[in-house]
Amino acid sequence: MTTSRTLVIACGALARELLEIVRLNGLDDVTVECLPAALHNRPSEIPDAVRARIHRARAHESVSLPEPADSIDPVDDARVLGETAATYDSIFVAYADCGTGGLLQQVCAEEGVEMLDGAHCYQFFATSPRFAEIQDAEIGSFYLTDFLVRHFDRMVWQGLGLDRHPELLADYFGNYTRLVYLAQTDDPALLRSAEIAADRLGLTMIVERTGYGELEPAMVQLKRHR
Repeated sequence: MTTSRTLVIACGALARELLEIVRLNGLDDVTVECLPAALHNRPSEIPDAVRARIHRARAHESVSLPEPADSIDPVDDARVLGETAATYDSIFVAYADCGTGGLLQQVCAEEGVEMLDGAHCYQFFATSPRFAEIQDAEIGSFYLTDFLVRHFDRMVWQGLGLDRHPELLADYFGNYTRLVYLAQTDDPALLRSAEIAADRLGLTMIVERTGYGELEPAMVQLKRHR
């Protein structure tokens, strides 16, 4: 009997979380391929990148060998996490809208594949109801996840050019009133790094321990649908 396999095309910012969810839930017939997280700085490129990967999967094109988790650079690299397969029975897109203005949802609809609900990873990590509460409590909130804490310098500080033009800090963050760290793990080192990031931005910090939020049940549901 042939095992039904699913390809998950995901944002590189979710690489660690998806690997752990796959491991914890025994999703051995799921292959996760992460596109570079740096696309978040160029969201207009996400829909075409996802569509191209869908087409490659359907054309049965080969992909690179699996990479150990510790060797992945999810900011710039596109890597396969898990066993590769020549063909897939289904495809799932582990992106929220991510600033594409509905274009990613349009691509998924045209290609007949499902994707995560929500506007961004902050929403599905916190869960939609809780994120609305956090946002309503203080609209001037800047959010970090575990990934963004780990890659704060590259994705935020350097990504916004603050390493070259620190005078722009007030322009970018002058209207923010706090930093909300949505923590997927209970890691003292990450907590300290988040505190340092908040201090560099001149913001007070609160911590919301979210775990994997709505991401885990969305992945587990893939197994139930097969």
